Amino acid sequence: MTYIMARLKSYGPAATFVAVVGLAAVAFGSQFGMRVGAAPQTIAPVSPAAKLAASPKTDHTTLKPVVRTDAQWRSLLTPEQYSVTRQQGTEAPEASPLTHIHTKGIYRCVDCGLDVFRSETKFDSGTGWPSFYAPIVKSHVKEVVDSTIGMERTEVRCARCGAHLGHVFNDGPPPTGLRYCMDGVALQFVADGK
Repeated sequence: MTYIMARLKSYGPAATFVAVVGLAAVAFGSQFGMRVGAAPQTIAPVSPAAKLAASPKTDHTTLKPVVRTDAQWRSLLTPEQYSVTRQQGTEAPEASPLTHIHTKGIYRCVDCGLDVFRSETKFDSGTGWPSFYAPIVKSHVKEVVDSTIGMERTEVRCARCGAHLGHVFNDGPPPTGLRYCMDGVALQFVADGK
């Protein structure tokens, strides 16, 4: 948290605005039973899409598009996964157990199983969301301009299925200076050797 606070001071009013947006996300989350400072929730039941994403039989590296109807996505994903990945929602900070995982492994898109991040690029940003300084392969994520909250941000999507994964900001650590701030519900973690 100290790192983020120091960065906020150096950025001035724009960073303060981002902090306010984060607090709004906390307030929004509290309306749905999510509490700030609460112990991380246990991992929710695994959806059919998450089981597919974790399957060794699934191709985790090619970019052949995965296209499904809205009804198919709804049947494959949990309500939380659908809200975030298909409707560009945001989970509350500290809502995901993935934020606190420090085991070596791969983070995959929960919708299609594409490898998107590795644990070696994960860092504690103090924001309450899983954060990485680089994707596993740049071509596995697509960056899109997002101006939905009255300011311009860069949305990060899965390059294979188009799932919303989170946003990327230019306040991360070396070597990239980037912070890929991801929604944990949009990711499936697979430990090395599994």
